[in-house]
Amino acid sequence: MTTTDTTASDVAAPAPGTQRSDRLAPGDGLIIALLMISAFVVLLNEMMLGVALPTLIADFGITPGTGQWVTTGYLLTLAVLIPATGFIMRRYHLRTIFLGALSLFTVGTAIAALAPGIEILLTGRIIQAAGTAVFVPLLMTTTMRLAPAARRGQLMALATAVPAVAPAVGPALSGVVLSGLSWRWLFIMMLPIAGGALTLGAAKLRNITTPEPVTLDVPSLLLSAVGFGALVYGLASIGEAAAGHAPIPPYLPIALGLAGVAAFVWRQIALQRGAGAFLDMRIFRTRAFTAPLLVMLIIALNGFGTLIVLPLVLTDVTGLSTFALGLFLVPGGAVISIVSALGGRVYDRLGPRPLAIPGAIIWTATFWLLARLDEGISVWTILAIYLVMTGAQALMWGPMTTAALASLPDQLHPHGSAAFGTIQQLAGAAGGAVLVSAYTIGANAPDAGALNLAQSVSASQAAFTTAGVLAIGAILGTLFVGKAAATHEASASHVPGTETIQP
Repeated sequence: MTTTDTTASDVAAPAPGTQRSDRLAPGDGLIIALLMISAFVVLLNEMMLGVALPTLIADFGITPGTGQWVTTGYLLTLAVLIPATGFIMRRYHLRTIFLGALSLFTVGTAIAALAPGIEILLTGRIIQAAGTAVFVPLLMTTTMRLAPAARRGQLMALATAVPAVAPAVGPALSGVVLSGLSWRWLFIMMLPIAGGALTLGAAKLRNITTPEPVTLDVPSLLLSAVGFGALVYGLASIGEAAAGHAPIPPYLPIALGLAGVAAFVWRQIALQRGAGAFLDMRIFRTRAFTAPLLVMLIIALNGFGTLIVLPLVLTDVTGLSTFALGLFLVPGGAVISIVSALGGRVYDRLGPRPLAIPGAIIWTATFWLLARLDEGISVWTILAIYLVMTGAQALMWGPMTTAALASLPDQLHPHGSAAFGTIQQLAGAAGGAVLVSAYTIGANAPDAGALNLAQSVSASQAAFTTAGVLAIGAILGTLFVGKAAATHEASASHVPGTETIQP
């Protein structure tokens, strides 16, 4: 019997008289908690620098286009490296990956904190991103591996809340810090936390995996760099192009990126006959994985796009200050955490659909409510809608991720986690591009410069109407997700061709 067949029988038909434990093994809770804290720290830092861009422009005497690279360069590095995380998680021990990645992040953070100019700051950000790329896939894969089946929904809900909460908290914390301190403190305050996690990991973290003798496929790495890097760059530049500020037409890098991604996929299909694929394409052969993945694509697209457009709305329509804007975003993170924790318990009993379908409907409705905003709307009304939006998003984020990964056999979990990370990066870049473009077009402002109130309202309505149309796709997608988590697990080992991945 193959390893995969054993997994199937264990899931589908437990031996009579046996009872699955719902407790984590000794030490497993520490591993998951350490990965959650570390992932939260690195993702928090990813989202904090956008608010500091005006300060960086003033301090370094640079143009907005140059300053934007501290964020764009970070995202491009993630886009290039995340597809390779499946290979990294198969090739190295958990302890080695954690210590290496967090060390890179810490070194990059220190360089950024001390940067005398924009070039050194950008170098530090790229080193940070090189360490950040692996954390979310590593957290998801490790949680799926260690979580007892009876508590998988709860633990995965907490794990997936990390990348959902950090984008909401990051800009808020950044606004608070910048109201009284230098931008360098955005990096300085991360150093003791990262150092503490590094020390604890070195002392307590144990290896739970057996490395596979896979080799680095250099053509895959190059194709990943060209394909995903160019695609993210092109998508991120659509908004600039709509405003007439893009250095090159965005369709050129997008076309190059699509060609590179197609070549990357072709290369992975050829390599998966052995064991050297960066991203095993067999994860896409089952609807139980692809349907939640497509829903997550829409969630990430609208979610990250909203985090860019909403501050514009609050500033231009309601006149909110930078400090108040930071405070506005804080409750969203709390709502995500609470709803994720409660939703995980429901998932373990009923599966993903009772959470995801109502969540998708409510989530879509919030965008249509925001699409009807006018000059008289209050900050409190927008806050109420925003909190409902974040709660509904949390009802989908965890269940979709858990259902998708639970449909895969253990040996494909690293590839599934890498695919989720890659899709979220691409969707984040696309979401910002699409909604900012809709905002720019909706403003109908022939001249560059600040918008008046009427133009800001029109721009906001156009952006959220676009988001509402996209969100309808999430409703349709949740209808194709399996009814129960057990169904996914029962079919986990019947992905065609996986029997040869491990002897």
